[in-house]
Amino acid sequence: MIVKDTVIRKKRLEVLQNNINYKFKNIQLLNTALTHSSYANENKMKNTDNNERLEFLGDTVLNLIVSQYLYKKYPNYPEGELTKLRATVVCESSLAFGARKIDLGEYLLLGKGEEATGGRSRESILGDAFEALTGAIYMDGGLEILNHLLLNIFEDDIVHAVAKGDLFIDYKTELQEKLQKKTKSKVEYIVEKEEGPDHNKVFYINVVVDDKIIGKGTGRSKKDAEQMAAKEALLIMGEKDD
Repeated sequence: MIVKDTVIRKKRLEVLQNNINYKFKNIQLLNTALTHSSYANENKMKNTDNNERLEFLGDTVLNLIVSQYLYKKYPNYPEGELTKLRATVVCESSLAFGARKIDLGEYLLLGKGEEATGGRSRESILGDAFEALTGAIYMDGGLEILNHLLLNIFEDDIVHAVAKGDLFIDYKTELQEKLQKKTKSKVEYIVEKEEGPDHNKVFYINVVVDDKIIGKGTGRSKKDAEQMAAKEALLIMGEKDD
């Protein structure tokens, strides 16, 4: 029997609904939102039974809700600044951040290959799943309910981050741009060590230039750890500039 049809699966979906504080009228929408294409392919499901269609819808609705929120919340911001803010809120890293806040990765249906290579914590898969979940809630409950749920997840982080000028920044890109002005040397991110079981690993990564460690970071995925290493490097560079 396919996992999605078991009693255990239904109980797990109940836990996720408690996490997001929303009860689906059509539980199949939720299950589809959590079905990665790798799982659908392995189980010979139709190519419309994975979460990609809901991801497509969720992307559009997310942009609408975030645009409306930013428009109302920051009335003195010009169009250009609002566009930049929206781009940083509705991006892969911030959507993966939202997915982690509700433990979304624990409920995904993944193919064996994705499961074996850490797909549950992969930023791209989490971000796509969050968009699909958004699309599913929109279809099941409508825009007003979705708006309320998303603000419960994101609003405090958005307001706090805007106040700090630190909204889901891509530290790796920023570090690369700053270093390019000073050196042509290659920037490398090297895993120092990994700790914990496969489903709950912590990665320790050093960012290295000319064989010198310029920053260190930790995270539940290599991408998160790399971002934190780049952030530390930027802070150290800032202190040196002072």
